[in-house]
Parts: sequence; C-alpha cells; structure tokens
Amino acid sequence: MSEYYTNNSQNPYMGNQDRNTNMENSGLHTPSGQPGRKNTGRKAARVAKKIGAITLSAVLFGGVAAGTFQGVNYLTGYPAEQTQETESSQSASAAGSQAGSQVLTAAASSDSGAMTVADVADYVMPSIVSITNRSVQEVENYFSMFGYYGVQPQEQEMESVGSGIIIGQNDSELLIATNNHVVEDADSLTVSFIDNEAYEANLKGTDAENDLAVIAVPLTSISADTMSKIKPATLGDSDSLRVGEQVVAIGNALGYGQSVTTGIVSATNRTLTETSSNGTPVQSSATYIQTDAAINPGNSGGALVNMKGEVIGINSAKLASTEVEGMGYAIPITRASSIINTLMNESTLTKVAENERGTLGVTVTTVPASVTEAYGIPTGIYVSEVTAGSAAETAGLRRGDVITAFDGRSVTDVSQLQELLSYYKAGQSVTLTVQSIENNAYTEKTVTLTLDGQSDSSTQAAA
Repeated sequence: MSEYYTNNSQNPYMGNQDRNTNMENSGLHTPSGQPGRKNTGRKAARVAKKIGAITLSAVLFGGVAAGTFQGVNYLTGYPAEQTQETESSQSASAAGSQAGSQVLTAAASSDSGAMTVADVADYVMPSIVSITNRSVQEVENYFSMFGYYGVQPQEQEMESVGSGIIIGQNDSELLIATNNHVVEDADSLTVSFIDNEAYEANLKGTDAENDLAVIAVPLTSISADTMSKIKPATLGDSDSLRVGEQVVAIGNALGYGQSVTTGIVSATNRTLTETSSNGTPVQSSATYIQTDAAINPGNSGGALVNMKGEVIGINSAKLASTEVEGMGYAIPITRASSIINTLMNESTLTKVAENERGTLGVTVTTVPASVTEAYGIPTGIYVSEVTAGSAAETAGLRRGDVITAFDGRSVTDVSQLQELLSYYKAGQSVTLTVQSIENNAYTEKTVTLTLDGQSDSSTQAAA
C-alpha cells in the first residue's frame, strides 16, 4: 500500500531543553600563602572550562536531537527534509520504472495547512473531471407494453454522467480514478477537464465488487494549454479521520458541471446492506465514510477531501437514497489505493466492433451469494453448458466449472464477462482462472484459449 503524507512541511523546530547554565559556587577559599589573583585565574579557568563543556553539550544535544527526530520521521512516514523527500521520490520512481509499472503516489499537500471551503475548492478543482458515458442499450418496445408480444426491442442511445479524480500519468496516458458504475457498459467515454475541454478516454481497469475503476486519456490528445491547468490530486489518510471533522465533496452533480458541497464526517467504518443482482439483501464487508455533505447523482467518482485539500474518499451516489437526507457515502482512499494501483497497471482496453468480438462458446449463469453460502460453490460464473467444438471445449472447460477471472480481471457475474468480451476480438488469446471439481473438491487452475468468432458459437447466453 502506498504511503500518504499529510503535509510537505518540515517538522516543527524542537527547541533546546531547559538547562541550568548558572555556574555553581564552589565555596573554595584562597589557600593559605597563595596570592588572591591566582585563585581568580583558576576560577576563571574553571568557568571557561564549564562554559566550553556546556557549549559542547549543546552542540551534541542538538545533533542527537536532530538525529532522533529524523529517525522518528523516517519510521512514521513523515518527510524530514526536502532533499530527503526528493531523493525518496526519485528512488521510488526508479523502482517503478524498473518494475515496468506505475505506483499511486501522493502529490504535495497545500503549504497553507487548514483552508476555507473556497480555498479547498480552488486547490482541488484542477484535479477533478467530469465523465460522460454513452452506450447503446436495448429498451422495451412501446407496443409490447400493451400486450403486442413478438415485437422486437428497440436500441436506444443512453447517456449518463459521473466524476473522476486525476491520480497521475504514465509514459503515454493520464490516469483517472472513478467508480465502476460510472463507466460500466460504456461504448464511449468522454472526460471534461476544468477548462471544459473534452477528450475521449479508454478503460484501464475495473473492480466491480469494490465499485472502482481507472480510465486513461492519451497524453498525445491533450493540449498543452489543458495540461497546464490540471494536476494530480493530493491523497490523504482516511484512517486518521475523526467523526465531526469538516469535509468537502466535489463532483459533476446532476451533470451540471463541477459543484461543491460541504459537511462533516458523520461516521467512519460504516458497513451497508446492499442489494444483489437477484434482489437479495447482502451485508457488505466493505466499510465506508459517512458524511452529511450532499452527494448527488453525477457526484459518483468525485472526491471527498479534508480541509487541507487532500482526497480522503471517492464519493458514491450509488449508495445514497431518496428516502433520507444528509447520508452520503465515500470509499475510503486508504482502502481504494491498493485496488487503484492494480487497476492503473492493467492493459488499456478499447471497444471492438460487435461483429468482430470474440466468444468462449459457453452458456453461463452467475453464482448467487446464497448458493455459495449453502452449497460451497465458489463465487463467480457457473458454466452450465459447453458448446461442442468451441474454444472453451478445446481448452478443457467442463460443465460445472466456475470462471473467477478473465485475462487477469476478476469476474463475479455474467454481465462483467460479457462487458469484458466486448473489448476482445476473435482470434485473441486470453487466460481464464477457473475453479474446477477434482476429487470432490474445487481446485483452481488457469487455462489459455483463443476466442471464437460470433458465428462459431451456437449459444450467445453469455460468451
């Protein structure tokens, strides 16, 4: 997990400890027969010696104290001196380059400490984007509503809006974190920056279970003027939040453009009851930040920030309800960061034409949580039928297998698998992570297959 610095200022100066610098009166008298001036000389020498010792002690104490606090800074993760912070950043960058991957890091916090809401808005706005999701979906035909069955559904272009947070860039892309539900089922994604300039974006990676996603905008398509006006967000530490602390929510509320709301942290580590795909209530194991700052549709994927301008949560309007007021929820950034780190290093996906998309050649169904609990079937996608001669059969998939990952991306329901397949052409090789029954127990295995074309599969139920 990445470390987050709450500020980039140096530690407060540690003053010297109180010292008794008064020379103690020795009480010695002039020895008999010795001139008084000799005693005065010795006394002066003694004073000079003690002053020298004290001065040396002060120097040594200063050195020891400085070393001690440097060590504490190092162990607790706070930056000590700017030069050390720069060296650490350079080392981290070098390590990331050697590994061939990007690491989610925090930009420097505002030097001004706590700010007003207006200051926070000015500081954070360049890091927030608006996201427009356009898709073509089948909708019920008007006549079928009145009993005229057999009428084919119509295709309709749909548009939804959300928000995102600029988290960094790699050699060729600007990376933006958001909610998965903001970008799912998209045929195209458009990102609008603070200067209202819009650019096409591609999907980088998604985690539906945690409702997180990363999208990417090619750097070559972004103008120099836009690049000069935007910046990566500053990340904070959501674990240190206190109930009652003031926060600010920023996002594209209702699609009207960036707006700001403010409130407090109402609760931390809040667990919620969510509704599964089959309508069954499920207690989520994930925890959220609860706030009374208004989080409306369109705010999803935007930032919840503290009064230092640090992102401490990713807003989710999906968790809101029209039945209540003053109860918004955000995914804590400390939990989200490790997931985002994984997603931002996945290969970038682009949609392919429908007639070019690949298939597995299987009929599948989602394994409900109730079935997993009752029968021990792994969470994932249950293979109920394998088409003869299909890519799935060639790879050794069998009826009863459970697919848990597609090409390295976790899948828990059929819609996720179908969505991922829309990015892959027939003839491409992919890997599947599968739970398969062997000796009356599920065993995980990985299989590689070459996707069939659309006409090669006799079933289109899932893949």
